Amino acid sequence: MPGLQSVSKKRPAVSQGGPKSKKHQSENPSLTKFEEGKVQKRSRPVTQPIIQASGLSDEDEDEDEDNFEEEEPEDQEIVSDEMIVDGASIKDPNAARESHKVQRVLQEQRRAAKPHSQLLADAKRVWSLARQKSIPSAERQKHVKELMKVTQGKVKDIVLKHDASRIIQTVVKYGGQKERDQVAMELKGHYKSLAQSKYSKFLVTKLIRLCPAHRASILLEFQSNVLRLLLHREASAVLADSFELYANAYERSILLRDFYGKEVALFSQTQGSEPEKANARKGFSGVLEGLEGERRKRVLAALKENLTTIFNNSDKGAITHAIVHRALLEYLAAVNDTEDESEREKLRKEIFESCQDVLAEMVHTKDGSRVVRDFIAYGTAKDRKQIIKVIKPHVERMCTDDEAQLVLFTALDVIDDTKLTAKSLVSDITTHASTLVNTPQGRRALFYLLVPRSRRHFTPAQIAIIADTDLVRSKTSKKSAVVREGEIRVAASEGLLKFVEDNGAEAARDTGGSLVVLEIMLYADGDKSSAMQSLLQPLASIYPSEDASKPHPIDLPHTSRMYKSLFQGGHFSHASKSVVRSSSFSPSAFASEFMSIVGQDLTVSMAGGEGAFIIAEFLQRIKEEGSADEKQTVKGWFGGDVVERLKKSETKGRNVLLDKINALLL
Repeated sequence: MPGLQSVSKKRPAVSQGGPKSKKHQSENPSLTKFEEGKVQKRSRPVTQPIIQASGLSDEDEDEDEDNFEEEEPEDQEIVSDEMIVDGASIKDPNAARESHKVQRVLQEQRRAAKPHSQLLADAKRVWSLARQKSIPSAERQKHVKELMKVTQGKVKDIVLKHDASRIIQTVVKYGGQKERDQVAMELKGHYKSLAQSKYSKFLVTKLIRLCPAHRASILLEFQSNVLRLLLHREASAVLADSFELYANAYERSILLRDFYGKEVALFSQTQGSEPEKANARKGFSGVLEGLEGERRKRVLAALKENLTTIFNNSDKGAITHAIVHRALLEYLAAVNDTEDESEREKLRKEIFESCQDVLAEMVHTKDGSRVVRDFIAYGTAKDRKQIIKVIKPHVERMCTDDEAQLVLFTALDVIDDTKLTAKSLVSDITTHASTLVNTPQGRRALFYLLVPRSRRHFTPAQIAIIADTDLVRSKTSKKSAVVREGEIRVAASEGLLKFVEDNGAEAARDTGGSLVVLEIMLYADGDKSSAMQSLLQPLASIYPSEDASKPHPIDLPHTSRMYKSLFQGGHFSHASKSVVRSSSFSPSAFASEFMSIVGQDLTVSMAGGEGAFIIAEFLQRIKEEGSADEKQTVKGWFGGDVVERLKKSETKGRNVLLDKINALLL
């Protein structure tokens, strides 16, 4: 197998800014369902700009196939097409043609002199047919089988070449399982070298993804070299994709074993039997079973040393990979099982100090998020302050990431210094409320400031994950959860009410946005008069709307439900079968503002349209909490002629509305 050329020019790590992503294109209809639309992507670090991808994947090279141009020989000379006469440049067409002929002849001679030149020429001819986007599946399979015949037995000899690698990738991508397995068998024993190649690394990732029967054997070839490959410019992405996207528990253990040190590698060689696989699935805890005393300490020290090597080379980008986060989580779990308390605290402190500056690179994965949450839960006030300092520049991105936002939630739950969290975290979240309200993840971040762990907005599974650190919090935090939540809510209220005042009316027209606006109005602390006016002003527009493309807010189901809940002053509880009022919101004040802003004509119009239920709640609020003047005014709005029209209408909620009118008139 030819050796790989070392490259001196370094590509920036993904955490420092790497190559731009390429737009995904839909595949040919002839692809199977598995191949099309099923290619996963690794989770993106929050420290990486949104416009960039998390490194090149095997699909990135495929998408550029149509624009592929054969590389020209590096030593080809450029012959001038011009003649110099008296210092002036004059083109000579005949000379140019002759020059190009000579160059083409030289080029063909150089190509013919290269190894496997005829093989590559034949393969490219078939490849040009097989890789076309718009051909029937049967025709493509015919070309792929012919391509396989041309390259059979020579795959390992040509696959390191740029153009040949593309050819073999096409066989793997469009071929059947038989062709894929055949390619995988031919390359057996060479995967470590292939993973380090600029071109063939894409093929390795494809084979790992599409050849599950060969996946374990491919990963076994990386053993004893995993750490070096993780720090390698090209191979790092191959291992990261394999671990995070394609490997099962046993296959992940193959890659993780190198982190555990040479002693573990020497005494735990596996033959792939079922009992060995079952033990391997336990991970580091399975390795530590039966180890005591100095031997256990040596294994822990080896894992810590290998992790520190990764942390000290953060510019390589390996720190963002899930495999590193899993190894770190396993180390922390082993540390927590250490019986000696002083030793346990010492080991935890040492590993924290080695990675404290790169914690923001970890929060985007499930294991990385749990690691940072554990550091927050177990950490001292000084440790927690350092973590906040590291993640503060990335708060907005963290809010929109499913795993990273859990770190923010734990920080809000655990840190007693609410002035620190208010200044460094809460203010950043509320500042970006207008952006966060547009995504489910962003809305959860806003909800957590006001109604943390509410079953209205968090699933039982999410609440259980967030509660994982509660036991540790009871030992490391002094302030009660109720007090801390109240202080966070107070700190967030001003910014959130300002958001409703400026953007609430527009946000309420969206289904998710209306939920956020409702929670802010019900549970935020402070003066809400400006926010009320901002929400009620759109209701004062002509009803029904004259613009069919922009319905009146009352005609939007989710928006009308929001107004109904505001008139009720809380949420309906299925347990108590009644509305649970919020102590932070005055529905009577909201009803009074409604009277002054919306007025009689529009109120009556809404009552005869889609707003019957909302107006019914408004009348209920005036009856129960309105002043005598307000009651008298509203009674005048619903005279006999209005009631008669409502009785004849077929609008939903008519009977409920008529009952409320009669109750008010009594």
